[in-house]
Amino acid sequence: MKLQILFLMMIFLGVPQMSSAAIKTEDFDSIKLYTLKNNSGMTVKITNYGAIITSIIVPDKNGKAGDIALGYNRVEDYINAVDKPYFGAIVGRYGNRIAKGQFEIDGETYSLAVNNGENHLHGGTIGFDKVVWNAEPMEGNGWQALKLTYLAKDMEEGYPGNLEVSVTYTLNNKNELKVDYLATTDKATHINLTQHTYFNLKGEGEGTILDHELMLNASKYTPTDSGAIPTGELAEVKETPFDFTKAKTIGKEIDEDHQQLIYGLGYDHNWVIDREDEEGLTLAARVHEPTTGRVMEIETTEPGIQFYCGNFLDGRLKGKSGKPYVKRGGFCLETQHYPDSPNQPNFPSTLLKPGEEYETTTVFRFSTKK
Repeated sequence: MKLQILFLMMIFLGVPQMSSAAIKTEDFDSIKLYTLKNNSGMTVKITNYGAIITSIIVPDKNGKAGDIALGYNRVEDYINAVDKPYFGAIVGRYGNRIAKGQFEIDGETYSLAVNNGENHLHGGTIGFDKVVWNAEPMEGNGWQALKLTYLAKDMEEGYPGNLEVSVTYTLNNKNELKVDYLATTDKATHINLTQHTYFNLKGEGEGTILDHELMLNASKYTPTDSGAIPTGELAEVKETPFDFTKAKTIGKEIDEDHQQLIYGLGYDHNWVIDREDEEGLTLAARVHEPTTGRVMEIETTEPGIQFYCGNFLDGRLKGKSGKPYVKRGGFCLETQHYPDSPNQPNFPSTLLKPGEEYETTTVFRFSTKK
């Protein structure tokens, strides 16, 4: 099968009303939906608004295709979503939290938007999930790709430096979706990009994900305070509900009386990936859904992975199939550096300086087992 890239305009019902200035009327003509397909039954749809993955269609163990990514049919719904769940988006300039919305570089303190209690979350008020990226389709022998680029200007959302960012999604015939991140800056800054798709391997809108079997290749995690800011400790998962070193269902211990589960209302923590190679791709997670037989494996060059199991979904949001997204109706596995790294000197650094390149890769691999 010859691979093709399809271009589809997003569906609009007039210009959406917004409380922020993220999207101007003239931007709407440049918002499109791009479709990547392979010859193994997999389809990925991506919009250049927020670099959002809107759909991931993969076969189950019987060959039946289904959409496993939570999301919407209309761009308005992404813009106006209640509680801003970041469905499918690239989040940045800094994914996850920064304590009190501040960090210091070379003796100068930078103040960011405080949009999550007293802390900064996912790049601020208008993060990378709320801007229009430039898009460039690409194609080769056995693969299709979409390269998305964005220039975050100096002091945008309080971050120093003009940051040139590219995110490239590549789909191949092995049902692998590779995400390559690249960035450069003209002034020292902090960066921590990640992909924020919510998955339900039974299918989007098909109930909870508590029966999914999860393995995390991590013997330690980063406990947090009540505001989800790491304490600085790298805690052993052994003999705690956070031990996923051997596969178990997500719901097995999620409601145990453990202070970290109380803080997170379930799992919403960063795990420290066990890796022998500090720079290469390493298996971070494997998820299996028994009824469909779908399997997702994640490899990454990043040191951490945030596992979030949809604790704040409550049924108010309805997705592409019209079904409500119930509590724990989707999970995220966000490859990343650790939360609040700019203020945690013992964590791997997220500082990017002029002349350096920020370069990371994550691969989502899909398969089935009977």
